[in-house]
Order: sequence, then C-alpha cells, then structure tokens
Amino acid sequence: MRKIVLLLLACMLLGGCTASNKATMVNGEIDTAPRVMGLEYRDFEEAAAKSVNDMLASGAVNRPGGGRYVLVVSRIINDTMQNIDTDQLVKKIRVELLRSGKVVTTTAMGLGGAEDPMVAEARKLRQSEEVNQGTVAEKGKIIAPDLSLSGKIIQRNHSLNSSTQQVEYYFMLSLTDISSGLAFWEGEAPIIKRGSNKSVSW
Repeated sequence: MRKIVLLLLACMLLGGCTASNKATMVNGEIDTAPRVMGLEYRDFEEAAAKSVNDMLASGAVNRPGGGRYVLVVSRIINDTMQNIDTDQLVKKIRVELLRSGKVVTTTAMGLGGAEDPMVAEARKLRQSEEVNQGTVAEKGKIIAPDLSLSGKIIQRNHSLNSSTQQVEYYFMLSLTDISSGLAFWEGEAPIIKRGSNKSVSW
C-alpha cells in the first residue's frame, strides 16, 4: 500500500513539473498575451506600423514622375537600458515600405559594409575561368541609394508614486534625401507603459 501511495505522489509531481514547463504560442492571440515593461515584439510592430503609415501619408516616398526610391539603412542608435537589436524595427519598416510599392531597399551597401556580402563576392567571379562570364554581373550595375533611413530609440523612466512607474520609449526616425542632404520626413512613435515599480525594463 505504501509503495502505491509513493508511486501516485511521484506521478503527480512529475505531471505538475511537466505542465509548468509547457510553452504557449501567442501568434494570432497578440492582444491576449501579457505585456511586459521592456520592449517586445508588439512594440516594434506598433512603432514600425505608425512610422510607415505616417511616412506614406506625408507623401515623402512619392517619387516625382513615378517609379520607386532606393532606400539604404543608416545608423539606428539604441539609447535604451536594454540590449535590443535595432534590426528588428528596421526590418519591419523595410518590409512595409517594400509592400507599398514606393520604395526598394539596397542590401549592397551600408555603414558597416554590405548587408548582403554576396553582392560583392559574386563580382569576384569575373576573374574565374570556370564561370560563364556572360552570367556574371556587369560593372556599373549596382544602383546607388536615393534615401537614407536613420534614427534613435530612447527610453525614459518615471516614478509616479511608491508603487507605480511609467516607462516611455520613443522611436525617432529621419528619412534623408542623399542628394541634397535634406530630411524628406521625420517621425516619432511613442510607446508608453505603466506598471509596478517591481517590474524591470531592462
């Protein structure tokens, strides 16, 4: 009898551990997933959507005479307390702009070098006798960018009272015409969160 009771207790404990380790998919249930004080995927989605909608509404990416602008991503500075990858924001903006049909992005160049190094690597095949030279990219074919996207993500923490804090994130972006150096568009997408002082935002 004692062995049976111990066996049942062991099964219950194992079942409890298994249940607590289960993961839950939140895709498709974005609104019901719990929020956190730090930056998360929904914040990047909201900031990107607001920025792109504002950019499109302003007419900044409407090229005179038609056609599409070529956009290059410049520096996006992370001035928050968190170790975030700014590419998470940039990629969403690029995807939405590409879908708009008004902008294409170049991956052949960037501040830290080409985003896609294969563009340059493929051109080294011009020296290879094993490669059909008629299929190798010709010289002078890379398109220079028209516009540059730069910006900064800022975080500000405020203590509202002994139990509540407010964390403010500002996604500040600029779209610059490379030829003239003039900003065609500038926007700010704030994400404001309020919660317990016990919650951390880094």
